Amino acid sequence: MERTRRLRQTAVMRDMVRENHLRVDELIYPMFVAAGENIVQPVESMPGICQYSIDRMWEELDRVVKAGIPAILLFGIPDHKDEVGSGAYDDHGIVQEALRKIKKDYPKLLVIADVCLCEYTSHGHCGLVREGVILNDQTLPLLAKTAVSYAKAGADIIAPSDMMDKRIGVIRKALDEAGFAYTPIMAYSAKFASGYYGPFRDAAHSAPGFGDRKTYQMDPANGREAMREVEEDIREGADMIIAKPAMAYMDIIRDIHDSYNIPIVAYNVSGEYAMVKAAAANGWIDEKKIVMENLIGMKRAGAKMIITYHALDAARWITEM
Repeated sequence: MERTRRLRQTAVMRDMVRENHLRVDELIYPMFVAAGENIVQPVESMPGICQYSIDRMWEELDRVVKAGIPAILLFGIPDHKDEVGSGAYDDHGIVQEALRKIKKDYPKLLVIADVCLCEYTSHGHCGLVREGVILNDQTLPLLAKTAVSYAKAGADIIAPSDMMDKRIGVIRKALDEAGFAYTPIMAYSAKFASGYYGPFRDAAHSAPGFGDRKTYQMDPANGREAMREVEEDIREGADMIIAKPAMAYMDIIRDIHDSYNIPIVAYNVSGEYAMVKAAAANGWIDEKKIVMENLIGMKRAGAKMIITYHALDAARWITEM
C-alpha cells in the first residue's frame, strides 16, 4: 500500500528527499546609497532597512560579507534631480562613486547596478517626459550611457529596470563597444505595474510626480505578455531575467522557467517585505517561518536567485539550519 507519509517521519528523511533547497549563495541584498556624509537613515516603511552614505555603507557591507551573501543590488539617491536624470550617467554620480569604493574595499563582492532614471529625474519617471508623455526611444541613449558609466566604475552586472522597449539591445551594443562585452545584463523583463513597490519609492525617493507607470510597466492581469517581454529581451542580449514582484507572480516565474533556458531572478520586493515585517511586529505570524516559506516557494517556482530585503536574516537562518 502506498503511503506518502513514510518519507516524512524524521527530519533527516525529510531533508534527504527535499526537492528544493535555499542557499545563501543564491541571495542578493538590495542597498540604498545616498549622497552626503555620515548618513544612516532608517526607511520607516521598511523596518531594518536604511539609506547609507558612502562613508557609512561599510557598516552594512560588513554584515553582508560576514553572512556569506555574494551579491548586492545597488540603488542611488542623488543630491540633485533634473528633467533629464543627468545624475544617473554622471561619471562622478552617487552610484559610480559607491561602486569604486565597494570594489576597492570588497573586491570579491558581486555588485549589480540598477539602471533607471526614476531616482534622478525631477518628475520621477523612468524616462524622458514631453507634455506628459514618457518618451521611449529618446530615453534609450541615456540608459545606455548610464550602463557604460556604471560598468566603467566597476559594476559586475548591469540591471536595467526602466521597462523601455528595445533598451536591452541598445545597452548591450553600448557595453560591447565600450569594451564590456563580458559584463552581463540582468534584465527586469517581467516587471509589473504593482502596488507592492510603495515602500521602495519611500526608500529611493522615486515616486512619480504625476500619473503612474502603467504605460511602460506591465499590466498585472497579463501573463502571456510577460513571455513576449522575456523573449524580446533574451533576443536582444539579456543574460538573466528578473520577475518582479515575486509572491503574487510565481506563475510568471514558473512560465519563464518552463519556456526558456536562462537564469531567473525573483525580486521579493519592498511591499512584500513590509507586510511580513508589520505582521511579525504585531505578533500575528512567525517571521522566520513565513520568510523561509516565501523564499523556498520562489525557488520551487523556478527562480535560481532571489533579490530580497530579508537576505541578512535568511542567511542567518539558513546557516543555523
